[in-house]
Amino acid sequence: MRLPQIQIQTTDAKIDLHIAKPQQHIEQPKASQHIEQPAALIDINTTRGVLKIDSSQARRDLGLIGPLESSANYAEKGKQEVLKGMARRAREGHQIMENSGKGQGRAIIQNIAKQNHGPHRVQFNVKFVPSVGSVKIDYTPGTTDVNIERREPIIDAKVNKPIHEYTPGKVTGTMVQRPDVNIDVII
Repeated sequence: MRLPQIQIQTTDAKIDLHIAKPQQHIEQPKASQHIEQPAALIDINTTRGVLKIDSSQARRDLGLIGPLESSANYAEKGKQEVLKGMARRAREGHQIMENSGKGQGRAIIQNIAKQNHGPHRVQFNVKFVPSVGSVKIDYTPGTTDVNIERREPIIDAKVNKPIHEYTPGKVTGTMVQRPDVNIDVII
């Protein structure tokens, strides 16, 4: 005995797909930036140093004096010598007057002449010219004040947004072959 058979035939579906790829473009523009550094303010105040040198005493020690001072010195020296001469003559006159009656008239005059014209000893010593401390130095130092005022930099920065362009993808499909199922019964 023959059993009936079922015969099934299928046809697959065929789809043609058209795919448009998505497109994306991202661009990051550079930040715009402006930096400025103002100059610092500097204020400098100085006072000059003062140096005073007085060498007038050293010049006097060397004999270098002005004409007015020189003539005043010579006038004073002359006056002192005149007074010394007057005192010496008065002293000698008293000697002669006191001792003249005692028979010593000649001897007194000879003694006076020896005192005035005999060898005189001059004191000799080493003299340093100019004398120590004759140059006077006075120094007042100067000062320097420096004031600096720092100034902050000026920074202006702008961040630019990214440029983002996106085109989404697209898929379209068309049916090229439709599916089909055929069932036959064979006896």
